[in-house]
Formats: sequence, structure tokens, C-alpha cells
Amino acid sequence: MVKIPRVWDRKNMILLKELTKTDFKLRYQGSVLGYLWAILRPLLMFAILYVVFSQILKFGDDIPHYPVYLLTGTVLWSFFSECTGQGIQAMVMRGDLIRKVSFPKYIVVVSSTLTAVINLCINILVVVIFALISGVSPSLSWLIVPMFIVELYALSLGISFLLGAINVKYRDVASIWEVLTQALFYTAPIIYPISMAAAMSPTAAKILLLNPISQVIQDVRYNLITKETVTTWNYIDNIWWKAVPIIIIVVLLVVGALYFRKKSKYFAEEV
Repeated sequence: MVKIPRVWDRKNMILLKELTKTDFKLRYQGSVLGYLWAILRPLLMFAILYVVFSQILKFGDDIPHYPVYLLTGTVLWSFFSECTGQGIQAMVMRGDLIRKVSFPKYIVVVSSTLTAVINLCINILVVVIFALISGVSPSLSWLIVPMFIVELYALSLGISFLLGAINVKYRDVASIWEVLTQALFYTAPIIYPISMAAAMSPTAAKILLLNPISQVIQDVRYNLITKETVTTWNYIDNIWWKAVPIIIIVVLLVVGALYFRKKSKYFAEEV
């Protein structure tokens, strides 16, 4: 009889919890403002983007509650960027632990990404408060928002497993990904409304909405802020094309997890 290993046994859960707590504490250790940076970082980024693109370039004049709209996109993007950045470098950063202790290596990646999840939970609370102050009416659709956050986390985790495993051997991967995330920022409708892209080219707008990050951001905005938001589901007609962002996420998560599992036996020698 084949014995199936228990992936989420009590010892692994305790280790995951302790590593997550340690990562979160070390992230802000020695900082004067400490944990406040979890809130300040996306807020400062939002403030800069709002002044430049809304007040100077006049983006989003046709979008209800555009400041909340922009803050939501900024917070979700910050989560994706932080989650993948930390996840990709997790194995290298925990090299000493991996060489000394035998345990499932996926825990290292998951714990590092959960730090980003904690920051996101804090920032989502700020978004909700900001939305209420700005006059956004609460609705039952707010309850759907966590589902899209889980979707974005699954995408981030898949990328972290795949590129994190490659980064153990080829350390340039983390630096390359940092450059790619800067480029990806402009392929998602974080600053500009998707209606602007649609006015220039409907086909280009559809391609942008096939990006899983764009799909998640627009769906969160639709359910949290305004039903006037253009989403993958209400802009693309073909049902199969609508499923592309989900398919990309599932494929990346499965391929990333399998590749990570295959390479994990060599991590102790390579980190």
C-alpha cells in the first residue's frame, strides 16, 4: 500500500506559522516607522500617481470615485509585486535553514508570500475606509472581493514557485523579474482606465483584459467601487476567451508547483 505524505501536518503548519511571523518582523526590524511602512508604501505610491496622472494629466475624469479606483489598483499591484519579489528570493534568503534542517521546501516560499498577504489585509482595510469616506456605498458585492484576492495570490504563488526554483541556480532571475514587473505595471489598467485603451483600439483593450492581473484588478473595482468598471467578463464576448486569465493562473500554479517539487531535492546543494 502506497503511503501518501501529509503535506499539511501539524509540524509543517507550526513551521509555516513561525517562518511567516519571523519574515514579517524582520521585514521592518530597525525601521523607525516599523509596521507603518506596510500602509505607507502603497499610500505614498498612490499619492504620487494621483498627483501626476489625475491632477496634471487629467486621467480618470470620467470614472466615479477615481481616487479610490486608483488606490485599489495600486494596493493590488503592490501586493503582486511584493509577493512575487519575496517568493522568488525566498529559497536563497533561507539558504542556511535549508542546508541544516530537513523539511518541505515549499514552506519557505509560502511563508514569504504570506507576509505580503498580511500587508494586503491591512491595506485593503485602508481602501475600504477610504472608499466609505469618498462616498462609495457598501454592497453585498464587497463579499466577493476576497475571491479575487485569492486568485491573485494563486498567480503570485505559481510565479514564485517557478521562478524561485530557477533562481536558486541562476541568481539573475530575481533581477530580471524586477525589471519585468516594472514593464508589467504599464500593461495593467492601474493608472489609466481601460476605456482609454478601448477608445484607441478595442482589440488592444481585450488583450489587456486577458492579463490575469488586469482581470483581478478590474473585478475588484467592479465589485468594490462602481459597476461602470470595464471587466473581462462584460467586455469580451467569447466565453472561451473570458476563461483565459483563469487558465493562465491554473497552468502557472500547477507547472510552478510541479517544477519546484522536482528541483527541491537539489536546493540544499545549490543555495
